[in-house]
Amino acid sequence: MKKKLLKISLASLALFLFLNVSAQLVLPQPSPKASVMQTVGLTDITIDYSSPAVKGRTVWGDLVPFDKVWRAGANSATKITFSKDVLIEGVSVPKGTYSILMVPGKIDWTVHINKDANVSSESHKADLDIVKIKTVNSAKVYATPTIAADGTGSASISQDFIERLTYNFSDFTNESVCINMLWEKVKISFIVNLDTDKQASENIDKATSGVWGIYNNSARYYFDKKDYDKALGYVNQSIASSDQWFNNWVKAQILAAKGLNEEAYVHAAKAKELGDKTPAGSFFFKDAVEKALVDWAAYAPKPKKKGK
Repeated sequence: MKKKLLKISLASLALFLFLNVSAQLVLPQPSPKASVMQTVGLTDITIDYSSPAVKGRTVWGDLVPFDKVWRAGANSATKITFSKDVLIEGVSVPKGTYSILMVPGKIDWTVHINKDANVSSESHKADLDIVKIKTVNSAKVYATPTIAADGTGSASISQDFIERLTYNFSDFTNESVCINMLWEKVKISFIVNLDTDKQASENIDKATSGVWGIYNNSARYYFDKKDYDKALGYVNQSIASSDQWFNNWVKAQILAAKGLNEEAYVHAAKAKELGDKTPAGSFFFKDAVEKALVDWAAYAPKPKKKGK
């Protein structure tokens, strides 16, 4: 009985060790994961895919059937991520992650950019395609793809044999980039256009519009420290950068602290005028400004008499 239990225990231990070793076994994947990223202008474009190999097989029309939706890679959806809004084939594509699907043909190809980032060939829904790119395969012509001036792509037979499916970027400027899928002797390309100039202008506007706030905060700091001359210098720079209700109110307080009450009233009145034009809740010192105008009413500019 003891020998029988010992045999069972040894067999269980051997099975456990076998399963444990098997669970830790790491081998190369037939279609390993791959990722490529390129910053184009101010936009990051990332493509995540799995990279199958030819392995002596007939790829087009066999491994990858013609005229059927293909996930443009292996294992799972090929994903493309844009960090900012882009333009593809004249269609505005909001920033985000999408799937790339392709329909290979003997001559004509179609590239689909689909809203479902986890789509499969079987679950593809045409109504979720945000853009469809028609391409033309120049069959049996060993040449690089021709990209039209209007941003349309084309497919052609590549001179170099590519064993593993690969994505890359080429011909990029601050405003556009060519995205390529290469495998076997086929190269599929499409153009992504960017609005970099507009984005750069908006960034400049944001950066420069914030300068007045920096100067204004500096003025408030020195006002609290009762260094009124230095505070006045900073608030003048703030107003020169952008005439706002807030920096006019800060200047009014500084001037009042220096005993320049008539000028203080003028800037308080300007703060009230500008503040009343801002969205609700933005004029957050409204009560203080209005109280100051009442308290400083004696210093209000006297209306000019007619004829003088």
